Amino acid sequence: MRAASPTVRTAPPVPVSAPASASPEALPFPTHGGQVRAVIAHFPEAPRPYYDLSTGISPYAYPLRMPDPTVLARLPEEDEEADLQAAAAFAYGLSSPDMVVAGAGSQSLIALLPRLLPAQRVCLLGPTYSGHAQAWRLQGVPVQQVTDPAALEQAATQPGTVCVVCNPNNPDGRLLSAAWLHTLANTCAAHGTVLIVDEAFADFEQESIAPLLPHPALVVLRSFGKTYGLPGVRLGFLLASPEVAAQARAVLGSWPVGSLGLAAGRQALRDTGWLRTAKTQARAAHTRLTTLLDAAALRHTGQASLFTLVLHPDAASLWRHFCTYGLVTRIFADQPGRLRLGLPATDAAWSRLETALQAWAASPKSPVSRSGS
Repeated sequence: MRAASPTVRTAPPVPVSAPASASPEALPFPTHGGQVRAVIAHFPEAPRPYYDLSTGISPYAYPLRMPDPTVLARLPEEDEEADLQAAAAFAYGLSSPDMVVAGAGSQSLIALLPRLLPAQRVCLLGPTYSGHAQAWRLQGVPVQQVTDPAALEQAATQPGTVCVVCNPNNPDGRLLSAAWLHTLANTCAAHGTVLIVDEAFADFEQESIAPLLPHPALVVLRSFGKTYGLPGVRLGFLLASPEVAAQARAVLGSWPVGSLGLAAGRQALRDTGWLRTAKTQARAAHTRLTTLLDAAALRHTGQASLFTLVLHPDAASLWRHFCTYGLVTRIFADQPGRLRLGLPATDAAWSRLETALQAWAASPKSPVSRSGS
């Protein structure tokens, strides 16, 4: 692993006091990360520019060569869609593009799953990304959340169950081994159940089970925008057996991905050199982030490269503190005591974060300041 980059110091912003109405309880939190303009509007005196650390999206944007604007004046061609499927099969280690379904972001494919997979119940290993439970509940399917992997193994033996795992998990960065997930998929196959593995953050890790496909009980989700730092492209993939993939494509209908998504995916998914470099950069940046958190005596957890989860009994105050420094992080209304931070994208953002953490550590509430260190 490459050593963390040296911290670039600039003049610190002047800390401000947010208006009383800006308490975390009073704010309309976005359902997901992002929506930073809506959040920062409650902190008008925070320094600008503000920085978004709320999403876990890679700060290393792929250098996309934009397609000729004339492609926007026509419908996508079938050979372009087929080439995107081939590029995704190559990137994710699949033997055939017939196992690839492309859609407008992995979130749209999560919403598709209840229409694709019959289920009497869903068991999620959590706490995890809320979009999965929401998609199934909207279709009237009961959802159970378990925190022990052994409980998920037990659920996999109950006919009519769909098991859902995010790996790495969001928001805590827990990483399960591909070997364990392979065993779980085999258990599902033996009992007529299904395993969905959401690998939205897996491109920077080593535990993908996509190469196991085709597997009779396995569906894998992958995100393009998070890995390649291009979330606005709205591109994601569902990977499954050719039979399930064909059903998914039929439900999605014609032209599920626009011309910009087709161009971006076909370029980036074949650029293995760029991905290797981005992985190295992300691991170094993650080490730099956790080092800063350690210096501020903030407990954290997670193995995912693109984000880390801070565990603090007063996470709401820490979130508000970051906002007053123009740093938007991710707080969870249903998971008190947790705050997720993504990777800063620029030297100025790193400097702002370091200044905010130093101020937090020096505040009277901080264990560091109380110990005199």
